[in-house]
Amino acid sequence: MKIACLHTAQSNVAVFEAAAEDLGLAAASLHHVVRADLLAAVERARVVADDVKRATVSLLLDLAEEADAVVLTCSTLGLAAEAVREVVNVPVIRADRALAEQALVEGRHVIALCASATTLAPTSALFSEIAERRGASFEMRLVPGIWELFRAGDMMGYFRRIAEAVQDTASDGAVRVALVQASMAGAASLLDNRQRPLTSPSAALAEAVRQLRPH
Repeated sequence: MKIACLHTAQSNVAVFEAAAEDLGLAAASLHHVVRADLLAAVERARVVADDVKRATVSLLLDLAEEADAVVLTCSTLGLAAEAVREVVNVPVIRADRALAEQALVEGRHVIALCASATTLAPTSALFSEIAERRGASFEMRLVPGIWELFRAGDMMGYFRRIAEAVQDTASDGAVRVALVQASMAGAASLLDNRQRPLTSPSAALAEAVRQLRPH
C-alpha cells in the first residue's frame, strides 16, 4: 500500500508518519511531497488564488498516477482535493473532510479548533455541509495568536496553547473536539484520554485505509 501525502509544512511529514505507525501501517507506506510555497502564497494574498489551486490540482493528479491513495493534508487548499477526486481512479482524501466526517456523528455537538485564519472559510463550509447532513452541530474557533508560534518554530508553545484551548471547551457542551490542521495534532499528547481531541492525520489515514480495504 502506497499513500501519497501532499503537505504545505515540512513538520507535517513526521506528524503523518506517527499517525501511520499508530494505525499499524507498514514502514514506508507513505510518500511525502512538501510544497510550503503554496500556503505561503495564500497567506500573502489572503485568498486561494486560481494559480495556487491549479498548481495543487496538478500535483494531486501527478501523485494519483503513482500511489494507491492520495491525501491532501492542508485544510486551506482542501477544495483542490474535491476537484481531483472526481477525475481519478484512486481515493483522494481531503484531510479535513475525513476529520469532519469522523467528528460529526449524528446529533453531536463538535467544537473545531484551527490555528490559521486561512482555513476558517473553507473548513467552516465543509463542516457546515456535513453537520447539516448528519443532523449535528458545530462551532469553528480560531485559537488566537498561535500561528505566529508555529511560524517561529515554537512547537511546544504552540501545542500548549492548543491544549489549553481544548481544556477550555469542557464547559461549552462539546461532545467532541476536533483539531482541524494537521500541525495541531501534537497537542493531543498533552491531554489525558478523556480530553483527547480528534486529529486530521489519524482521520485522513484511517479513511484512506478504509477505502483501500473496503472489506
